[in-house]
Amino acid sequence: MKYFKIKSIFKQALIFSGLLSFVFIVCCKKDKQTPNTVEYSTVTDIDGNIYKTVKIGDQWWMAENLKVKRYNNGDSINYVGEVGGFGILDSSKWNNTITGAYCIIDNSSSTSQNYNGKMFGFLYNYYSVGDPRKIAPVGWHIPSDEDWKQMEIYLGMSSSDADKINWRGNTQGNKLRINTGWFMLQPPASYSVWGTNESGFTAIGGGCCMYNGVWGNPGTFSTGFWWTSTINITNNQPWYRYLDYQKANIFRFYGSMTYGFSIRCVKD
Repeated sequence: MKYFKIKSIFKQALIFSGLLSFVFIVCCKKDKQTPNTVEYSTVTDIDGNIYKTVKIGDQWWMAENLKVKRYNNGDSINYVGEVGGFGILDSSKWNNTITGAYCIIDNSSSTSQNYNGKMFGFLYNYYSVGDPRKIAPVGWHIPSDEDWKQMEIYLGMSSSDADKINWRGNTQGNKLRINTGWFMLQPPASYSVWGTNESGFTAIGGGCCMYNGVWGNPGTFSTGFWWTSTINITNNQPWYRYLDYQKANIFRFYGSMTYGFSIRCVKD
């Protein structure tokens, strides 16, 4: 009789253990299958361009590159166009401009993929970033180096890595960029370059204009550069961020004010 009682208790324990395992498995599957909630909104610039925005941690970021043609007081930003009709930037004009200016990569005709900035936005020199007339939408600003670090740390980069130069972190670059809109290397590549855009930042490879007024190579779909508003006080050059189609992390460095980079704005 005692044997059967022990056997019954053991059987009940097995049933209870099985139920707990089932609940645990179901909960884990549910958590794994639940997508991250990304909160979106919009912001409008002085020209009437409407940008998608996304909340990343405690910050609101533009989820598209800036393409405004005027400062907030209504003054026009100097436009440097192409020469010769072959998509070649007017390098002489770009190099001799020491005030705010922008250019548009792949803008040679109305059929171009980035005509009037519709895909990649505009590329701005740093003089436009630092102009007191301001190019960010009202209530927004050009992100500082610290603003970028805050986002990078929220996405999993260590504080010590965030303060470094060159390539930092691990997969934070992939979390910023979309899967499409970048050249993708196929296995057996030794690095992970598959954009997930789980942050909602929606970075796309918009290329750059080099300090000497020549388009960067490789260009669109391969690289993306974004200004910060912060000057490196050791050499008086502004900090920027760079994403590359061959890298999963984020590059931090400083460069000439005559580079032409994309801009993302962050809410005040």
